[in-house]
Amino acid sequence: MDPTHRGPEEYGRDNGGFGEGSGRRRPARDQLTPEPGQPTPQARVVRLIAGDYLLTVNPIDGSEVELCPPGEQPGPPARRTATGRADRERATAPPVPPGPPAPQLPLLERAQERERLVRLLSQGRSVRLTGPAGSGRTALLDAVAADCADLAPDGVVRLSGYKRSATDLLYGLFEAVHDAPLHRPDRDRLLERVRSIGAVVLLDDLEFGGAALEELLDATPECAFLFATVPDVAAPTTDSQVEEVFLAGLGRSAAVDLLERAAERPLTDEEANWAGDLWFESEGLPLRFVQAAALLRQRDLLRTDPEAYGEYGGRDGLPATAPFGHDQAVDGVHIPLPSLGEGAAPAALLASRLSGPARDTLRFAVALGGEVPHQAHLPALIGDTHADAALGELAGCGLLSPAGSRYRLAAGVVTQLEAAGYGEDATERARTAAQHYAWWAGHPSVTPERVTAEGDAVIAAMAQLVPGDGAGQTSVAVLLARSATPAFAAGLHWGAWEKALRIGQEAARIAGEVAEEAYFHHELGVLALLAGNPDRARAELETSISMRGALADKSGAVAGRRALALVADRSGGPLPIVLTPPGDELPVSRAEAPATPPAGTRPSMTQTPPRPYEGATAVISRQSAPKAAGGARGGRFGLLAGARRNLVATAAGVLLTGVLGTVVGLGLTSGDDDVQGNQDVTTEQSQSQDGGEDEVPADGPADGPASADPASSGGPATPGPSGSEITPSGSGTPSTDPTEPSGTPSSDTPSSSRPPSHKPTTSPTTTKSPRPTKTSSPTGGPTETESPSPTDTATEPEPSSPDTSDSASGPSSSSSSASADSGPAIA
Repeated sequence: MDPTHRGPEEYGRDNGGFGEGSGRRRPARDQLTPEPGQPTPQARVVRLIAGDYLLTVNPIDGSEVELCPPGEQPGPPARRTATGRADRERATAPPVPPGPPAPQLPLLERAQERERLVRLLSQGRSVRLTGPAGSGRTALLDAVAADCADLAPDGVVRLSGYKRSATDLLYGLFEAVHDAPLHRPDRDRLLERVRSIGAVVLLDDLEFGGAALEELLDATPECAFLFATVPDVAAPTTDSQVEEVFLAGLGRSAAVDLLERAAERPLTDEEANWAGDLWFESEGLPLRFVQAAALLRQRDLLRTDPEAYGEYGGRDGLPATAPFGHDQAVDGVHIPLPSLGEGAAPAALLASRLSGPARDTLRFAVALGGEVPHQAHLPALIGDTHADAALGELAGCGLLSPAGSRYRLAAGVVTQLEAAGYGEDATERARTAAQHYAWWAGHPSVTPERVTAEGDAVIAAMAQLVPGDGAGQTSVAVLLARSATPAFAAGLHWGAWEKALRIGQEAARIAGEVAEEAYFHHELGVLALLAGNPDRARAELETSISMRGALADKSGAVAGRRALALVADRSGGPLPIVLTPPGDELPVSRAEAPATPPAGTRPSMTQTPPRPYEGATAVISRQSAPKAAGGARGGRFGLLAGARRNLVATAAGVLLTGVLGTVVGLGLTSGDDDVQGNQDVTTEQSQSQDGGEDEVPADGPADGPASADPASSGGPATPGPSGSEITPSGSGTPSTDPTEPSGTPSSDTPSSSRPPSHKPTTSPTTTKSPRPTKTSSPTGGPTETESPSPTDTATEPEPSSPDTSDSASGPSSSSSSASADSGPAIA
């Protein structure tokens, strides 16, 4: 049968096998791959409470932040019970390496330090345990934790200070004692919660001191701390009440005893002498003797079976390198002991006898700066389905050290392996790890907690590629940051969130990916807002909005403006004014037309205020809100309703002032022209008319034609300044009705109530305005009239044909004519 095309003879169709028949398909080894017919998991969107804000972590569109709606603010978090604390401690402990269990080594020559530490902690004192790397600080902390289990009401809390700040540790303490899923309190509530915690806190790998350490101690007055650190870390301040305990190396006898226990057999005289020399060279550090025991076990394996290297990946059944660095042949009987230098720095020698997957794991760890990937990732990274067993080999050789919930290379191992050439292809391996983590962290089935636990390795992979010289390195870093940052935010590991955002922003800038750089700026602005830094948040969000505006990313720009409006609202500053690119405005209904700019002014660039959040949140609908009662409008101008009304009222006031000024100007000019016309008529006609006729009040209304052409006008007579009366044409006798209005100038009539009249072809002009003089009215009161000064000159208008319609209109038409004459002069 053809082995390529398997038929029913080899794999039956009815036996339920895994062949080409109708049997069940073999399940995929990778649990992240969905089965055929199963729905594909969607992108995870996590909503969590951060202080007074509701944060929606969306890995596709970016994070959105709004004020927490009423009723969704969580209550006081519940404290964990002793069982809950124990379960959490087991969940956060490093995984047990596969393979046979390692021997349990005793704690030698540490009884005095152990007793002193327990006594100080029982008194509520905080202690700083200082010792060099590899001195056994972690093992001593394990023993002290067992002795202090019942000292405090909240028990013993184990924390890792590896690459953690004081703020990270405060949140870690809060999470260890309180059960508050998807809740991250703000700074004030955090300090309030941790102030009431009473626990013995064992903090390994502390990396800061001085003022930061005092801040941690002041925030937790009811806790007793045991800090384990190296001498290079800054010491506490002089005012600190922290006790100092120094951890030295082991004595010679204890070191030899530890070597025998780790090698699981007694030492020969030659090996004991070699152990003594190693004790002097390594200053009695326990880690060096654990590694030396691994060298002895490998030597024993070679003495019994020289071909044993075939099981460990050697080529052709021989070691990958010469045993113990010597060129002597292996005779199967005698294997020389390693040199003193090899015993003091045994990493390269130990690695040479490990399996191929184990050596590849070390190369990946060196490329990641000492961070060892989780054993579940090793098969995918190395390409071997059994590569997860490599972690057990490394742990048995003393090449690993626990760091929180993960492992990293032990102290000094990275330097030794780099000298042996394990870092030659570090960049390529870091890129491979970054591509794998980008796929894994962005998979919907991977929880944020799993990504958070692998956070140090993920950030190390990004950091190794930025800045990068190879083609596409920074783009891979951008992809990894884009996939991992939402998981860090949802997993409440905001220290790693900020680091990944900054690395991703720098990588996007180098790679020229403007859209991704704008995304990272937006996320940094949201993070700064949640952390209580509005100035930083405003700067990041404005940068993001400008970049997205240049890219015509409307949805991204809207999200940025919402967050920016929330920043302005919470910081108490003025609302931001953001220039809106053309076509980026959202359609909103407008109740009134825009005001026309005054004549002579140039239109300025329209500035659109940011679209605020609806009601009390920053996340609003893109559709405009309906017009509310009273003329208020919703939509993107909902927040600026009050400012809008003030602006409209101010504009209306300015417009009304202009209208009133125009009306007053028209009235004044109309009065001047009317009086000038009357004066001209009086001067001309007073020479020919008899003064015995009845007089009319000086301020009586006159017909429009009489003002324009006094020789041909008819109607009531108009007196001049000398008291002579003028009789317009069309009227036989002057009006002497005492009920006629008197003493009121013609300019008092509003211009809007005057009917239009025909304007004469010419009108008298003067070179100087008339001066007001006082005359007597029939009512007995003084009246102000306009009289020309002696220096005034007037031009006599040419006669024109009288308008019969105007002469028939009576006094009202005369007033209208005067107003009409003054109109063109004002215009």
